[in-house]
Amino acid sequence: MEFLKRLFGEKDTMEQEGSLTYLVAGLGNPGRDYRLTRHNIGFMAIDAIANSLGAKLTKVQFKAIVGSGLIGSRKIILAKPQTYMNLSGQAVVSLMHFYKIPPENLMVINDDIDLPFGTIRIRPGGGSAGQKGIQSIIDRLGSQEFPRLRLGIGRPSGQMDPKDYVLHTFSAGESELLKVVLDKAVDAVKTFVGADLDTAMNKFNGKLE
Repeated sequence: MEFLKRLFGEKDTMEQEGSLTYLVAGLGNPGRDYRLTRHNIGFMAIDAIANSLGAKLTKVQFKAIVGSGLIGSRKIILAKPQTYMNLSGQAVVSLMHFYKIPPENLMVINDDIDLPFGTIRIRPGGGSAGQKGIQSIIDRLGSQEFPRLRLGIGRPSGQMDPKDYVLHTFSAGESELLKVVLDKAVDAVKTFVGADLDTAMNKFNGKLE
C-alpha cells in the first residue's frame, strides 16, 4: 500500500508540475538575412526573455531553437521555430505535445502590421488576421483558443507593398522605441506566467509611453 501511495503521489506531483509549465513561442524567419526585420520581432522578444531569465537558446528540437528557464516556480519553455513563418505550427504544436502544454499555457508572440509600432496587445484567442504563422498554428492545433502577444510594427507609408515592408529592418530612429517594446514584452510574459492572462492584458495592452 505504501508503495502504491508513493507511486500515485509521485504521479499527482508530476501532473501538477506539468500544469505549471508554459510554452512561449516567438514567430519569425530563420537566417541572418531576416534577423533584424520587422517580421522577426517575435524572435527578438524571445531573445530578450531568454536574456532576462539567463536562459540559453541552444537546443534544437522539433524544428525549433529551444531554451528553458523559471519564473518563480513555473517552468517556461522558449522557442523560435525554424520552419519559416508560414509553417510555424509544425514546431509549436509538436512542442506542445511533447511537453504536454495545454493551449491556455501557450503564448505566441508575433508581429502585427495592423497595430501601430509601439503598441502591444495580448489576446486570449481569435483568428489570425492574415498572420500566416498564427494561421499555421491554428490549423495544426485545430483551435483558435490560445493566448498571443501581438507586437505592432505599423503599416508602410506610401505605396510600399506590405510583404516587402515586413522584411525591412527597423530604422535607426525606431531603435529606442523597439527596446521599450521588447522590455514590455518581457514583463508581459513574466506576468502571464507568474500571475495570469487577465492580469497581463489589463496591465500591458495599449500604446507604450
